[in-house]
Amino acid sequence: MTEARGRTQRVAIGSLGTVGLVVARQLDRGIEGLSLSAVSARDADAARARMAGFGTIPPVLPLGELAEHAEVVVECAPAAVFAELVGPVVDAGKTAIVISVGALLSNWDLVERARKSGGRIIVPSGAILGLDALRAAAEGGIREVRMVTRKPPGGLAGAPHLVRNGISVDGLTAPLKVFEGTAREGAIGFPANVNVAAAVALAGVGPDATMLEVWADPGVDRNVHRIKVDAQTARFEMQIENVPSAENPKTGRIVADSVVATLRRLVAPLVVGT
Repeated sequence: MTEARGRTQRVAIGSLGTVGLVVARQLDRGIEGLSLSAVSARDADAARARMAGFGTIPPVLPLGELAEHAEVVVECAPAAVFAELVGPVVDAGKTAIVISVGALLSNWDLVERARKSGGRIIVPSGAILGLDALRAAAEGGIREVRMVTRKPPGGLAGAPHLVRNGISVDGLTAPLKVFEGTAREGAIGFPANVNVAAAVALAGVGPDATMLEVWADPGVDRNVHRIKVDAQTARFEMQIENVPSAENPKTGRIVADSVVATLRRLVAPLVVGT
């Protein structure tokens, strides 16, 4: 996907958390064809302090104003403010790169709004792999997609599904299956944990036909995702083991790198992959 080749596109970032700060830092260091134009944060002074070493410190703006200052807005904020951030972007006919994919399932009207305005919503691969193979397989027809996620117990603590069902992951000595159901149900129950399942669902057979298991596993120190696909044109299995972020164990360190790679793809003269 190559957009507006030959001119620099302004990029704004919603939230300077675990992912946003890494992406902002890379943009400040320089990505040809892109520039960091604005950021958003709940605490503007703290955000400026986090960017103290930047070559140029961009303005810190409210979420709803980012679209006025950029052609591309990166959503890496809490899921609760997803629509507040992405809505103005797509309504303005601009591009939103989103990592809270589970929140997209709950705000599907944004896709239709983007269709009407000429805007775009781009979902990076994030912490998962094989979305290119899934998209290709979906063209020929997919019979089944099953996904199993295993995370260190601390990375699942506080998830709404666990709280609602009184499930404790403290002091586990053996793996515990804490959820089994559809990707849509998983996105609601684990909004900060299984955006990967929502991405897999959107690339393949949809959130209601993609089956998901979530395990709290004291025997792993990485976020492990395994996907099994049975399609008309191929049968394949994929597994990725992501190093959790030191700042937020719910998020893999590879997520920020995936966003940076997606930004580079926007302006690259050569694009590899489906």
